[in-house]
Amino acid sequence: LRFPDISLPAGEHLFIHGPSGSGKTTLINMIAGIDRPTGGEIWVDDTPLHGLREGQIAVWRGRSLGIVFQFFQLLPMLSIVENVMLPMDFAGMYAPRERKDKAMHLLELVGIADHARKLPSAVSGGQQQRAAIARALAGEPRFLLADEPTGNLDAANGAAIMDMLFGLRDRHGATLVLVTHAPDLARRCDRVVRLADGRIETDDRRRAAE
Repeated sequence: LRFPDISLPAGEHLFIHGPSGSGKTTLINMIAGIDRPTGGEIWVDDTPLHGLREGQIAVWRGRSLGIVFQFFQLLPMLSIVENVMLPMDFAGMYAPRERKDKAMHLLELVGIADHARKLPSAVSGGQQQRAAIARALAGEPRFLLADEPTGNLDAANGAAIMDMLFGLRDRHGATLVLVTHAPDLARRCDRVVRLADGRIETDDRRRAAE
């Protein structure tokens, strides 16, 4: 895949779409430092991801980035609240006694605090995705990446999750990159990019409401 230069100003809300195999998830993974480029550079703020070692990227990701995946990616052997605490533990954020309080606050924010001690298998898909959003916000990230976050949910749960994600984005002022096949969500973003065959086919910077 060969992506041309693309820059994303802080606070912008970017909608990425395109057919299967066009490179959407690869682009997200590049921004997150999960996939490494074979050429070129990737800068997030003043951080050159292309020049960092894996351990450095993992620490940066835990402190700067929140990621919401289609398949939730919760660890099945940990409770919901332990899953939310995990990024804080890994990045050494907050004092140990503060992490649970922070995690519980986030679970209250997404409406599932009463399920905090349950394992992921004991709650619904919509509740698991709410837990994944809470986990993504655990480090108070400046960047939110969402890769098909409603792809495994029914319409009602999917709409609720997107309302929550956009609401949290607006409240915290984070930059949001959203990958989805749901074209109606483009209206809620500042910029729409369409990928095709690993290339940017169109890049529309106009707000849909304008």
